[in-house]
Amino acid sequence: MGNASTAATADQSAMLRIETAGPVLSVGLNRPAKRNALNDGIMLAIQNCFSHLPEGIGAVVIHGIGDHFSSGLDLSELTEHDATEGLRHSQMWHRVFDRIQYSRVPVVAALKGAVIGGGLELACAAHIRVAEPSAYFALPEGQRGIFVGGGGSVRLPRLIGVPRMTDMMLTGRVYSATEGASYGFAQYLTEEGGALAKAMELAGRIANNAPLTNFAVLQALPMIAEANPQTGLLMESLMATVAQSDKEAKLRIRAFLDRKTAKVKPA
Repeated sequence: MGNASTAATADQSAMLRIETAGPVLSVGLNRPAKRNALNDGIMLAIQNCFSHLPEGIGAVVIHGIGDHFSSGLDLSELTEHDATEGLRHSQMWHRVFDRIQYSRVPVVAALKGAVIGGGLELACAAHIRVAEPSAYFALPEGQRGIFVGGGGSVRLPRLIGVPRMTDMMLTGRVYSATEGASYGFAQYLTEEGGALAKAMELAGRIANNAPLTNFAVLQALPMIAEANPQTGLLMESLMATVAQSDKEAKLRIRAFLDRKTAKVKPA
């Protein structure tokens, strides 16, 4: 039994290529022959990875090995589920993507090739998305007779709006990387082959922020945005007070006042 469990764990870990570059953890989806389709093994490997981030890591970059980020759910697994199993399967995906969205550190997604279905849902769980020209975005669930099940109906409309997502699901519309950058699928558009390098650069910059500020942006900002205005303003005041009282903030403000850090200027 122990050997079988160990083998299963090894199979899962092989589905990710995990590397460390200073304070940045690079997590590569490693099923290139399947266009990085998401099956239970790779989903559990992602969950395990984000549940046990090493100390000293300040940001994570998630990307696809090969020519694609992810073509979404491995449909060969879906045919085996009855209604109850399907519900549990969807909720498992929710738990995994919540691990990313509510990670203790910011997550940057580097996107290329297929970013479709569950792959788009995975990208939406990241905090910053960087696309290169080969990236394309689609939700083919409508043509497959299914519905999004990885949190896409919650996360994606907040990026692109309900009407645009409705169009995608009803018509099978595919958005290019250029359109995606304009409509909110991604915040950055790079040259061909440049998404991963740009994502690593951004992650390195993010990792140098004060940890409490990053925490506030990840955990408090989304809640403030969803709250009624008066509740949001109170939460903002409380978070600002906590952040400003942190020792790291005091050191950084003193360095700025002593002209040891550069002023903000346009790029």
